[in-house]
Amino acid sequence: MLFSSSQPSPMAARNAVAINLSFAPIPTSSSSPLSSMFRKPMKPMAVVVSCERRDFYSSLAARILGPPSTFEASKLKVEFVGEEMNKQPFCTIPRAYTLTHCDLTANLTLAVSSSISSEQLRIWQSTLQMDDVVAEWKKVKDEMSLHVHCYVSGANLLQDLAAGFRYHIFSKELPLVLKAVIHGDAALFTQHPELMDAKVWVYFHSRSKKYNRIECWGPLKEATQVRKRSPLHMAF
Repeated sequence: MLFSSSQPSPMAARNAVAINLSFAPIPTSSSSPLSSMFRKPMKPMAVVVSCERRDFYSSLAARILGPPSTFEASKLKVEFVGEEMNKQPFCTIPRAYTLTHCDLTANLTLAVSSSISSEQLRIWQSTLQMDDVVAEWKKVKDEMSLHVHCYVSGANLLQDLAAGFRYHIFSKELPLVLKAVIHGDAALFTQHPELMDAKVWVYFHSRSKKYNRIECWGPLKEATQVRKRSPLHMAF
């Protein structure tokens, strides 16, 4: 995940408690390995949250944890993975991303591939670079959308506390994640500028009912912006 050097990483919270892995099902007909993995039945079911509700949680994270990190292109390394990504033209979909972060240097690595392999998912599920963010482009009902997955977890009281911390960190830093995707895969967005208007769906995976949720962040071009709190949100 992505944190400023002055902020505590969810890695520390993870070391303090044992966290069980669980995933929410994705409402899509896609047959990709990523979709199949997240279709495993589980309780509780994910809660779909509107963009407006997302603003409240983002503003809450800002109050608790400080302002989001600033995206610095110089700290981003981009890797194109797979033979098909080395062929021209490569500005095509399907497209998948894995974004990793180094806590010591604050450097980011964006792996761009045509899909998420089963082996990658196995690693993400077990050893999980639990702070990594995985995303993929999908066409649902003839509309392209970006589906972003964050591992929150949390099953008992202690883990639930850690889940809340991780959820707010992810919420706070996701605009930076999206900026990294846009910058790192600039060729795709140059070829397909309409993708900036595609909706962003964020899946927070957790055993905690409160944090096992799906949020709509609106169009990509808006989801990258850190929105100011409104009086209504501050009243919660």
